[in-house]
Amino acid sequence: MTISVGDRLPDATFIKPTANGPEPVTTEEFFKGRKVALFSVPGAFTPTCSVKHLPGFVDKIDAFKDKGIDEVACTAVNDAFVLGAWEQANDASGKVTMLADGNASFAKAIGLEMDNSSYGMGVRGQRYAMIVNDGVVEALDVEAPGEFKVSSAEHVLEQL
Repeated sequence: MTISVGDRLPDATFIKPTANGPEPVTTEEFFKGRKVALFSVPGAFTPTCSVKHLPGFVDKIDAFKDKGIDEVACTAVNDAFVLGAWEQANDASGKVTMLADGNASFAKAIGLEMDNSSYGMGVRGQRYAMIVNDGVVEALDVEAPGEFKVSSAEHVLEQL
């Protein structure tokens, strides 16, 4: 079953890349008492993700803060080391928090995984954006396969 607006995020653990190395953080810990814009990319260092998706959120971080978003986070089915390197390569440090979902546990738990085996990428998370308020999904926009429209920073900002 796919997560919907009004649903509480399931219990899951992400791995955050930090200066001290990878650190686990649960959905309960990360989203509690805060309003978070969470977006998912199929993979770090992939074309659309690197050229459009992440840079849009990095460039518009102040606009998100002005609209009451406490934190902007990105999740991908990559390990924390890859997401940490991607964060550095895109000047996202201190702007977008990376949440590694290396085993696709979160993507599967919310029903937004996809099988990219035909591209040699295995199971990945779909491209989407959601607004999560204190652990509850307030808005959710999932892209159609191959699309990049409704999960863009611009579209999310228009929804706030």
